[in-house]
Amino acid sequence: MIDRLFSALLTFALLAGGTVAIGSALLTDDPETPVVTLPAVTVTGQRAGAAIARNEPVEPATTQVR
Repeated sequence: MIDRLFSALLTFALLAGGTVAIGSALLTDDPETPVVTLPAVTVTGQRAGAAIARNEPVEPATTQVR
């Protein structure tokens, strides 16, 4: 019984704490927060010659059920 109450209380506390954290972050107007923009990245490569995913027959773990 106590574990159900503790679980419910812990869930409520986490939800309330998350709501307060997100709300305070949204309401804070901090003009000194730096914004960093990274340059674009171009990825080049070659496709592997062999097939990566293969369909192979799989033997059952047990051949006889008792």
